[in-house]
Amino acid sequence: MTLLPPLLAALFGNDRNTLPKLACVAGEPSGDLLAAPVLSALNQIPDMAGLEVYGIGGPRMQAEGMRSDWPMETLSVRGYVEAIKQLPAILKLRKELINHLLGEGRPDVYLGIDAPDFNLGVELQLRKAGIPTLHLVSPSIWAWRSGRIKKIAQAVDRMLCIFPFETEIYDRAGIASTYVGHPLASEIPLNPDIPQARKKIIETLKLSTTTLDGVVIAVLPGSRGSEIELIAPVFFETMQLLAERFKGQKIHFLIPVAMSRLRDPLEQLLLKTKNINPDIQIHLLDGMADEVLEASDVVLIASGTATLQTALWKKPMVISYKVPWLTAQIMKRQGYLPYVGLPNILCGEFVVPELLQDDATPQKLANALQEWLDHPNQVAELKARFTQMHETLRRPTGLLVAQAVVQTITNSRKSQVAQ
Repeated sequence: MTLLPPLLAALFGNDRNTLPKLACVAGEPSGDLLAAPVLSALNQIPDMAGLEVYGIGGPRMQAEGMRSDWPMETLSVRGYVEAIKQLPAILKLRKELINHLLGEGRPDVYLGIDAPDFNLGVELQLRKAGIPTLHLVSPSIWAWRSGRIKKIAQAVDRMLCIFPFETEIYDRAGIASTYVGHPLASEIPLNPDIPQARKKIIETLKLSTTTLDGVVIAVLPGSRGSEIELIAPVFFETMQLLAERFKGQKIHFLIPVAMSRLRDPLEQLLLKTKNINPDIQIHLLDGMADEVLEASDVVLIASGTATLQTALWKKPMVISYKVPWLTAQIMKRQGYLPYVGLPNILCGEFVVPELLQDDATPQKLANALQEWLDHPNQVAELKARFTQMHETLRRPTGLLVAQAVVQTITNSRKSQVAQ
């Protein structure tokens, strides 16, 4: 006989072989990164001993004991055009997931991690069936598609917000919400250790040098295949242009490879660049985004969650992005903020440059990166701004979300007993 956790045993008695169940879905690597600390915190709560966690997640969540029943890669798409191509597979997966969760896999609570276009549809069906729903990471209703708040009101029992200004929006709409901070703000130290990070990279790459001296530029072209296809070639041309400008000086480019399937296309671009400039120092590292960012002087990065990660490492950056023309037109008509990068959104102004679509040229990107390198006083001011942001976002996020999960499970089970 399996003993229930103390809190649930008090409700059911130890003679019942029923363990608490949490279903959760993360649709991309950033969601996997966000959810892993939550599962880690749940593993430390005695009342959740034996908690069964399943759904869709990445390697970090699985390392914390989650069972991923479908591949997360199916959901890792960005933009309308890209989503249309993947739509049949996504709809098939969602139908299978909902049927499972309404049947033998019925959970005590469902936790959707970001991926609102997928998760809100799932949450809506589950909530109608009486399954409590939590959603971690508010959709960007303050930036675009504000009309989604109506669907959120129908689909979500409680929104778990990672930015402090979001709870006021949900209060006005009559939707329960909790500010939990951003987990990256707790994981990333307030003061980067650049020499130690560079030492680790040297050891990983097995370089002959003992120090990674000169200029170090981190290049993050994204974590999706579509991003690598559209923006990575421009980033490689930018690196080539900068290498020419720094000819005779030491300059290193570090690229963390977000997922193993992205290494091959990146290696193809690297080979093409090496054929033009055999001496260019471009290094691909599997994972290690934090180490690469910590070691860098400046960052060239695709728009996304990683821009916040970069800000928390207190690094000057140039944000860029390209999407198909049709996707860009649709997003432009639905958006109403003048910026897309999270650091700019949180600061409420353009603290770092954004070069998007037609502006994303090697010449403009190289110029913007060099602007940071040539103006250390501006870099110092930016670091102070990012430090303030870091302190605001720093909360025990994993624990706060875990407590919301525990409270929801407890309330759900109490309701079952009352019935």
